[in-house]
Amino acid sequence: MEHFAELPARFPNIAWEREFSFARHTTIGCGGTAALAASPADGESAARLLQALQRAGIPHCFLGAGANVLPSDEPFCGVVVRFDRLNALSADGETVFAGAGVTGGALLRFAERHLLGGFEPFTGIPMTVGGGVTMNAGVAERHFSDVVRAVVGVKDGKVTTFSPRDCAFGEKTSLFRSGIAVLGAYLKGEAATREAIVARRECFRAKRAHLPKGRSMGCVFVNPEGDSAGRLIELCGLKGRRRGGAVVSPLHGNFILNEGGSSADVAALIAEVKEGVRIGTGILLREEICRLP
Repeated sequence: MEHFAELPARFPNIAWEREFSFARHTTIGCGGTAALAASPADGESAARLLQALQRAGIPHCFLGAGANVLPSDEPFCGVVVRFDRLNALSADGETVFAGAGVTGGALLRFAERHLLGGFEPFTGIPMTVGGGVTMNAGVAERHFSDVVRAVVGVKDGKVTTFSPRDCAFGEKTSLFRSGIAVLGAYLKGEAATREAIVARRECFRAKRAHLPKGRSMGCVFVNPEGDSAGRLIELCGLKGRRRGGAVVSPLHGNFILNEGGSSADVAALIAEVKEGVRIGTGILLREEICRLP
């Protein structure tokens, strides 16, 4: 296996960080450290790096905004690949190209400047475009699968363009959860007035105002068809359940808050909630979050 220390010298155009802290770069605020984190500045550099990591057998994982992930407490002897420097934004008619590192807020502001609507349902969701595509993020009214025209990613060490059908979008999932990196996406907007965009954005902001504050991963479980994971968790008397420094939010059963706990606390509470709902209702909840690494 190639020694980690050789990687920064081999890829000098990539930004490197040693002893990368998962706790500082995730919204849940816990987890250990990684030997290295890499931030490529362009797609070709990302592809070359990923090809080198794969060929050398060096463990690696991807991290966007860190909002829907649970890292391990254990040290990760590998590379965290981040796409925060892939932040290009451009418009061609009603199509927007957004790099994987573009935040949801930046996408919304850009779309408003270009009088393009259709992205307002993503208001307030902590995410990057790469993470949004990977997780098929969204709300009941709209998900990324509804706006994607094409996705640019890395498959087998090569920059590849994926059609919407290729992306295999599902409920809070996609092809990219299998380890294919997202470099950017072509997204379809729709002509709109600034007033209409702002009004819809404020509407969706108000809908999110009731969500719990504090360190969390957002919703932990995917809603079962025709039901709500939060409702099932509340029905089973699990709101407020605590394990160490992790607690099921008393406001919303599908949120787990970190109040000074470890990733192990959070993971144990997830398992307890999942088992409690299974016993109480016969429904096995599916996790929405990604486990890292």
